[in-house]
Amino acid sequence: MDETKPFDLTIIIPALNEAENLAVLLPQVREILESIGLNPEIFVIDESANDQTREVVAENHGNLICPPTRGYGKALQAGFENAHADFVVTMDADLSHPPEFLRAMWEARFTADGLIASRYVSGGFADMPLSRYLLSKTLNIFFSRGLDLKLKDMSSGYRMYSRRAIPNKSVQGEDFNVLQEILVRMLLDGYQIKEIPFHYKPRKMGSSHARVLKFGLSYLKTFSKLWLLRNSISSADYDSRAFDTWMIPQRYWQRMRYKYITQLVKGKGKCLDVGCGSSRIIKALPSGSVGLDILLRKLRFSRQYQKDLVQGSLLHLPVSNQAFPCLVCSQVIEHIGREGVFNELDRVLEPGGFLILGTPDYSKWQWKVIEWFYGKILPQAYADEHITHYSYKELIQEFVKNRGYTLKACKYILQGELILGLQKP
Repeated sequence: MDETKPFDLTIIIPALNEAENLAVLLPQVREILESIGLNPEIFVIDESANDQTREVVAENHGNLICPPTRGYGKALQAGFENAHADFVVTMDADLSHPPEFLRAMWEARFTADGLIASRYVSGGFADMPLSRYLLSKTLNIFFSRGLDLKLKDMSSGYRMYSRRAIPNKSVQGEDFNVLQEILVRMLLDGYQIKEIPFHYKPRKMGSSHARVLKFGLSYLKTFSKLWLLRNSISSADYDSRAFDTWMIPQRYWQRMRYKYITQLVKGKGKCLDVGCGSSRIIKALPSGSVGLDILLRKLRFSRQYQKDLVQGSLLHLPVSNQAFPCLVCSQVIEHIGREGVFNELDRVLEPGGFLILGTPDYSKWQWKVIEWFYGKILPQAYADEHITHYSYKELIQEFVKNRGYTLKACKYILQGELILGLQKP
């Protein structure tokens, strides 16, 4: 190992008295990585390491960490806290994760923020007893669908992470449920996760410390907490996922909003979408358009739409005067105070430009009923987020009468959400 060269890759191996397997695994890992030309740092995490384990780790130029508390989750967190490289791999000590696969993960490192060596995607394979395979497969289907992860093997511990994407400070799982929690929190922060096919092989020596039943029970303990996180407005992909959600009213709402706004945008030129979030509207905007949001996690997710993105606030738009012929500001103004909001929109819109403004109409009884039901069904969503209440009459007074705009379109979704098309003089 070249002590003067920065580490290219950190390897984290949770273990529990795995000296025999580590004596085989560690030389193979180092040989594979050095053949690629990498300078690795290797951590073995064992809170009760015996003398044999200590000798094996030292002989193979590894680093032994003995955290004060037990548990797979605690072991991973201890490794993350000590990692120095930009890319971090987690793998088991029992030889069920072949070191040769490190080549495939290294080659794919820039394709996503997190890579999962997956047994259950096309090309993957799990060499295990049928009963264990069926239980593992069932658990993965249940939790992946229940949390809308769109992943087939969220229980695989063989992974590569971009270190900046690891949510270590917010992770609470102490056992195998940490694997699921890491994925949920990465998605919450807008990071992308990809699965690559992998052939799982049974351990060579010793008995497994990761029982499938224990794994499933630890997940059940945290499922409800992670479901609330996954379905809250804190989730970076909240708006995008709502477009296809199984909750019919929410799906209808997102799709009608998308339909109305994309119709109004046509022929208006490049747009600035203020408060774009993760809405699919961004993808439908004309060439040259820009998405702006104050939340970095929303912008991370929206990279996939291949539009220019910028972080900023509606109260102080980082845009020059009269820079855009079209502005979209949908479901934003109700989340902030009144002062200065409309001045900023007016400032950056070209003379004769088109403003698409969407917000709930609080003068409508329909919206008040909808909001009440919404708060009961999804209290972690927008129930307490609307701090400023607007009405059609107030917005017309502000733009048409006070600023001289011309009302070109007025649409409602279920007579509650108002979408206005306004042309600047």
